[in-house]
Amino acid sequence: MSQRLLHTPEGVRDIYGREYARKLYVEEKLHESIRLYGYEDIQTPTFEFFDVFSREIGTTPSKDLYKFFDKEGNTLVLRPDFTPSIARCAAKYFCDERVPLRFGYVGNAFINTSNLQGKLKEVTQMGAEFINDASVEADAEVISLVVQALRNVGLKQFQVTVGEVEYFKGLCEEAGLDEETELDLRACISGKNYFAAQELLQERKVAEEYQDRLLKVADLFGDLDSLQEAREMAGNPRSLAAVARLEKLRSVLELYGAADYISYDLGMLSKYRYYTGVIIKAYTYGVGEAIVKGGRYDRLLQQFGKSAPAVGFVMVIDSIMEALARQNVELPISNNVERIVYSQNDFQEKLAEARRLRAQGIPVTLEQCQSL
Repeated sequence: MSQRLLHTPEGVRDIYGREYARKLYVEEKLHESIRLYGYEDIQTPTFEFFDVFSREIGTTPSKDLYKFFDKEGNTLVLRPDFTPSIARCAAKYFCDERVPLRFGYVGNAFINTSNLQGKLKEVTQMGAEFINDASVEADAEVISLVVQALRNVGLKQFQVTVGEVEYFKGLCEEAGLDEETELDLRACISGKNYFAAQELLQERKVAEEYQDRLLKVADLFGDLDSLQEAREMAGNPRSLAAVARLEKLRSVLELYGAADYISYDLGMLSKYRYYTGVIIKAYTYGVGEAIVKGGRYDRLLQQFGKSAPAVGFVMVIDSIMEALARQNVELPISNNVERIVYSQNDFQEKLAEARRLRAQGIPVTLEQCQSL
């Protein structure tokens, strides 16, 4: 047998034993928080039609998708992102519903990239989506749920950073940027490539006054009171409305008792183009990337035939596991398993004992006595 068959492909790994027990515990505690907020469990397929994640939807680039064909010649992909799948599902089964819809989910997502830098190509994600509510209160519910879930799993030192896509889009509109330039600039800023952003604006001959404003977006972060410059810099109603919405959001988060975990960053932009308003990322010690990502996507469901606002988030279970390990957070995982040894003579008696203990919720293994 080839030794190659014993190994996994690059970017995926086996999880077993105590580590897997820890993972199941983390999933259980996160799911507990989602359930307590009244979210209904939903499951979507591991693979979907390619068009669900197409460029028009504004999700993962085609080159980063695992693509394959079915017998009918349709192009299918392993899901890289849950949100378009949930949007498709909601549009299909709840197209005419106008009452608030709350969905929670868990499953694996897949990214086909060669630029791993320690990242996995297959990760477990858990998230929640709140559909049919465009209010600030809905944004606050989702963000407070993130805080509650991370606390519930044992994390104490984390920060949820909140941005607002509308602020950036207002500045782009004011500067007269076309859609292509806006998307290219958004990619540069979300990737923290400010030199490329400056070069792009110069190349597209954007007026210097607007260049300065757009590049300064990256410096607009901190607590909300420190963002006075953002108000002064925004000479358009769209950006000012975005700041005003963040101010109202902060007030609601204070009512939830979550405000101490929140910071604000108007230069934080997502690579997913379907986000339309507030966006969120949660960070903690020991992990180099966000452990939670999300935001408002008020136009995504239109792509599937349902006009409805929505907001949601996804938690990366593998990254949360890594954070818990590096922060030495102890999880109450029990390895206690009763061991009952039997022989051919007393098997019936030992089996009865094992059944009695299992009925009490006590894990038991039955092992045959090995004669010497």
